[in-house]
Amino acid sequence: MTDVRPAQRPDVPRVSATLARAWADYRWSGWALPEDGRAQRLHRWCELAVLQGLDTDSVWTTDDGACVAVWTPPSPPPVADDLQAVLDRDLPRMLGSRQPVVLASERLGALGLPPEPHWRLVALGTLADRRHAGLAAAVCRPVLDRCDAEGTPAALTVHTRLALTWAQRHGFAVTHATRTAVDHELPVWTMVRRPASPSGGGEGRDDR
Repeated sequence: MTDVRPAQRPDVPRVSATLARAWADYRWSGWALPEDGRAQRLHRWCELAVLQGLDTDSVWTTDDGACVAVWTPPSPPPVADDLQAVLDRDLPRMLGSRQPVVLASERLGALGLPPEPHWRLVALGTLADRRHAGLAAAVCRPVLDRCDAEGTPAALTVHTRLALTWAQRHGFAVTHATRTAVDHELPVWTMVRRPASPSGGGEGRDDR
């Protein structure tokens, strides 16, 4: 049985590295991040995503760090001043000349998000040699169970057919489909999972 727990500050290096390794072959990474120093840019992006998630207790990991999910909770509080200063400094460095098109594409993807408070899956990654073993399902389960218990939607944005299929198998449905801003290079699917009814039960989950 896979042990899943909330991530803590000491987990930041390991879970950030897991995300960076998992996202290294994700199409979004090659599209969003400049080629020079891409690996370093991606690692910093993952690290900042984890730090933001930890700020709201919204990161779950397997106990061995092989899989991690980073969420944004419903109606999150403002980002702490010190973390916001780091984001303001490092995001332009990471995205470089790609920043305008990346931010514009994020705004397009947000068009399909639920109008009511919801959980949003920001990043999900599994180490390559541990995929297809249900780990992604396991790290997402705490939030999805909470969504069902509290009647709250969950949402995510994906850019590949593989990720789309994975999300559909787990109860997410497309609410908005478009392509990235300006270059139209990547598909952008915004997907929402409505909470299950108390008698509806849950669906099996698998890794994307």
